[in-house]
Amino acid sequence: MNHSVQELDRRVQEASSWVHPLVQEISRVVIGQQGLVRALLIGLLGNGHVLLEGVPGLAKTLTVRTLASCVQASFQRLQFTPDLLPADLIGTLIYNPREAVFTTRKGPIFANLILADEINRAPAKVQSALLEAMQERQVTISEETFPLPDPFLVLATQNPLEQEGTYPLPEAQLDRFMLKVIVGYPTRKEERLILDTMATSEPLPKVQPVLQKEQLLESRKVVNDIYVDEKVKNYIVDLVWATREPAAYQLKMEGMIRYGASPRATIFLTLAAKAHAFLQGRGYVTPHDVKSIGFDVLRHRVAVSYEAEAESMTSEDVIKKIFEGLPVP
Repeated sequence: MNHSVQELDRRVQEASSWVHPLVQEISRVVIGQQGLVRALLIGLLGNGHVLLEGVPGLAKTLTVRTLASCVQASFQRLQFTPDLLPADLIGTLIYNPREAVFTTRKGPIFANLILADEINRAPAKVQSALLEAMQERQVTISEETFPLPDPFLVLATQNPLEQEGTYPLPEAQLDRFMLKVIVGYPTRKEERLILDTMATSEPLPKVQPVLQKEQLLESRKVVNDIYVDEKVKNYIVDLVWATREPAAYQLKMEGMIRYGASPRATIFLTLAAKAHAFLQGRGYVTPHDVKSIGFDVLRHRVAVSYEAEAESMTSEDVIKKIFEGLPVP
């Protein structure tokens, strides 16, 4: 066992040689936001979509665009608006009157990295068109199904729901996102650095491609092989089950949870913990990896009851109580 873990450590350290240069290249443009960059890398490594939520002006779009520039893969930015149509996203059939045939024109969804900017400004039809692409990694135009390129990743940004002109995403679509990251304000020191660096009419510095598509796919294979102990697996399952049946774990949250996390949360929590261990240069998962990424995986999968809302209790409060109440292996 020790020998195999040591071998995994060696493989992880070799395969993760691109991580530090990539973070360094992003930091040339994006100041601070280390948690945001880490979450995006976990999404890349875990093959999971990422939803970023924060007020305008916190560099969400800039960070995603900079990351895409650092990866040698195709990239499309989609600005979601209330008048967007599904065909604007996935493509449509174009009639050629000279040859009397229909030809398929593929939409911008056919790219490796998709920046879905302000995703909660689009109507329900567009959100449903995005569902198949996110889950099945394919789209259907008329009667024909087209596979999407590999890797395929949706990195979406949204404004908080109190902002004007926003529509809450359906629960089914929220569940497709591996992570939901709350993007906060920078520290005072970081904001002063932003002022010194960005308060100019000059264009931002250009970043260089650091990660090739083949390297990313190879790194994903290593992430899949990262060792997870039986006790850590049971800890992950207990965390998810506690969101559904808190009383079974002696957690006093009667009537506070409307519905808990789905089995997809168990899968994504394991994958995200493996990716977090990979970023730390380890070939095995610790409970700290699970706790470090747990809020991002669970916060959009736990719905609190109306009674809990009346007491100003959020899903994050519920998750915090679960992490505090369950014994760490």
